[in-house]
Amino acid sequence: MPFKKLHSDIQEKLEYLDIIKPTPFQSSSIPVIKSGANVFCTASKGSGKTTTLILTTLQKLKCEAVGNAPRAVVLVENKEKAMELYDAFLMYTKHNSLRVYVGYEQLHVDVQKSEIFMGIDILISTPKSMNKLFLLNGVNISELKIFSIDDAEFLIQNLAYTALMSITKSIKKCQFVLYSEQMHPKLKRFESFFMEYSKIVSI
Repeated sequence: MPFKKLHSDIQEKLEYLDIIKPTPFQSSSIPVIKSGANVFCTASKGSGKTTTLILTTLQKLKCEAVGNAPRAVVLVENKEKAMELYDAFLMYTKHNSLRVYVGYEQLHVDVQKSEIFMGIDILISTPKSMNKLFLLNGVNISELKIFSIDDAEFLIQNLAYTALMSITKSIKKCQFVLYSEQMHPKLKRFESFFMEYSKIVSI
């Protein structure tokens, strides 16, 4: 039961949300992600991938705010996905000190820079917006512990793929976790770049 080995704050929140039993995907993936390995997670829609992403991010950050630089980054396809994920994170962070921030292309990069500078723990962003922040030194990644990508099929598009490759070149040491419904050959290529020694969890 992977839920029993999660932080007590997470267990309390799961109980409050009446989430008692992990899905088969969660039973298989959570222990592997908790080990600190780079992981490709592939499973069908509705298998609990996004909830797994949230739970393992909170676990990695021990459910508490530390410093000012983001310690977790989550990449999503667009503004709509970013806002959806932001709302989902807030369900789990409402009663702890973790600070979640969402950025996207429509929000001016200078606004993002100044708001991020005030201190955040989890940054949800799109590839284009994140890459622009990186190029303008708008985000400090020295404390980054985990970098997750939700519904990663969008990375098959050339612009998103190129932006991600540019972003990851700047990250020296970090755990990467990629979630998708299927393992596309283009996603598998990341093994040669930032997903070294990765494990695969497929349900």
